[in-house]
Amino acid sequence: MADAGGAGGVRLRIVGGLAGLNQYTRHEEPFWTRELPRLTDGRATAEIVPFDRAGIRGQEMLRLVELGAVPFGTALLSLSSSLDAEVAAPDLAGLNPDIAAMRRSTAAFRPYLQNMLRERYGIELLALYIYPAQVTFCTKPLKGLADLAGRRVRISNPPQADLVEALGGTPVQTSFAEIVPHMRSGSMECAITGTMSGNTIGLHEVTHYLHAVPITWGLAAFVANGPAWRALPAEVQAVLRRELPKLEQEVWAESASDTSEGVACNTGAAECKSGRKGRMTEVPASAEDLRLMREIFAKTVLPRWIQRCGPQCADVWRQTIGPASGIGPR
Repeated sequence: MADAGGAGGVRLRIVGGLAGLNQYTRHEEPFWTRELPRLTDGRATAEIVPFDRAGIRGQEMLRLVELGAVPFGTALLSLSSSLDAEVAAPDLAGLNPDIAAMRRSTAAFRPYLQNMLRERYGIELLALYIYPAQVTFCTKPLKGLADLAGRRVRISNPPQADLVEALGGTPVQTSFAEIVPHMRSGSMECAITGTMSGNTIGLHEVTHYLHAVPITWGLAAFVANGPAWRALPAEVQAVLRRELPKLEQEVWAESASDTSEGVACNTGAAECKSGRKGRMTEVPASAEDLRLMREIFAKTVLPRWIQRCGPQCADVWRQTIGPASGIGPR
């Protein structure tokens, strides 16, 4: 839980987000290691480790927080959906073609998610973060999403697979570390991954076309084990309730910036400051791409999610994201 510190202080053990990404290095880690002691006048300190360097599978995070093995942790909801499919709702493939849509979906679902985590798992939701947009890198020319037909496409979760299948492509579940070797070998022609993370692993060196419409974003929940949260002194709880929303907004702004810079770096534009410049061709989202993605979402991605999630999830959708998105179950 939270360890007792010197002079009546507490020391928190935090499992953060993905190592090496700006969301962690520029925001999560500094907040816990530097800002928290300052904000609490030393009454609270923290140690933090990224979950992918802590020997923790992302699929297990919510369960580990529920059990108290991880008192405070960042859960990537697309991975946590293997435990509870409901949590994937705000970031289903094809739902949010821009960050404004992602904000609407998240805001609409947040009250339900907060209550569900508390009642079902005894977990407190403290913040919601996003990662940069997941877009489509391809080795061969493409004019739009319809050209994914007949291609083998790397995906990372079932809703992405549903979208690719509906476009006529073949989804290939592949870990992030294996993307570039598969592209080099020719066993995959396209990959859905983050704009900047793709640049980091050198994807711009083995692919030539970048379709920049977001497929998903990567929504993550920062959560606390209920007893660990309640054990904190009231003044420390108050600081976290006040400051974590600010951290959340910083992470969202970073993700929007990284999405744009990732595109700039992969295409070799002057706006690229922190990545490696590539020579990819950007394929902008056309009106037909957006129409097709929305249609596939309504006819395929959403119904299949409800099928996996259970009949109650159709009602959850109608009460939360459906009105915000204008898309309802058929």
